Amino acid sequence: MNAAEVSHRMWNTRYGVMNAVTADNLAVRSLNLLGEWMEQELDLLSTFVEEGQTVVEFGADYGAHTLWLSRAVGVQGEVHTAEPRRLDFQQLCANLAINGLTNVHTLPVWLGRHASVTQLSDLLPSMGSAANERVRVTNIDSLGLEALHLLKVNQPGTLESVLGGAEETVRKHRPVIYLRLGTAEQSIAEVKAIKELGYRCWSHLPYLFNKDNYADQSDNFFPGRVSQNVIAAPIEGRLSFDHLHEI
Repeated sequence: MNAAEVSHRMWNTRYGVMNAVTADNLAVRSLNLLGEWMEQELDLLSTFVEEGQTVVEFGADYGAHTLWLSRAVGVQGEVHTAEPRRLDFQQLCANLAINGLTNVHTLPVWLGRHASVTQLSDLLPSMGSAANERVRVTNIDSLGLEALHLLKVNQPGTLESVLGGAEETVRKHRPVIYLRLGTAEQSIAEVKAIKELGYRCWSHLPYLFNKDNYADQSDNFFPGRVSQNVIAAPIEGRLSFDHLHEI
C-alpha cells in the first residue's frame, strides 16, 4: 500500500478511527496491518494509569497511544500531548476530533529545556529537508500543570532535555516516567538523569508484534523487533515493577 492509498483511508483501530499523512512509518504500518501500535506499552501503563489523572506525552505521531490515554484518564483527566511536526500534528488533531476526545490538549511544540524557536531539522536531523521548517520549543514547567501522574516520552534520545525543562514539575508532582531510549550513549545518560531525581528504573522491552492484535493477524510482520524502553517510579512511592528487570 502506497502513501496515497493510506492517506485516503480511515482505519478502525483498537481505540478509535484513525488516519495518517504518510505510510513511511513503523507506527503507521502497524496501525494499518494490526489495528494497533506497540500494544505492550499500553498493557504496562494500564496497570497504574487511572481515571482523573494527568498525563504529558511527547512525540504523539498520529495519536495511536493518545487515544488510549484519553480514554484511560476519562473525562475528569487530562492529556497534554506535544507533536512538533506540522503535518503530523494536524493529523493528530483530526484523529482526536473525529473520535470526539475533548480531554486532550494538543501542543504543536518540541519539549526541551528553554523556550526558543529553531529549525526542526536541527532537532530531528534524520528528517533532512523534510524538516526544513521552524518549530517552537517550550518546557513542561511553563505549562503550569496542577498535577502530573505520567510523563511519556516517545521521541528517543530527548529525555535529558525534557527533564531539564521539567525540574519544578517533577519535584512537585513526582510522575511515573516512561520513555523510549535513544542510542547506547544517550541511554546511559538518560537512566543516570532519572536516578539523580530519586527514581528507580526498570527495563521494558515491548515487542512491535502482539499476537492478540486487534486485526487478528497471525503473521508476524515485525519478527524479533522490540523497543528499548524504561519505566521509572519515585523511590518514595509504592509503585514497583517486580516482574521487570531493574537497572
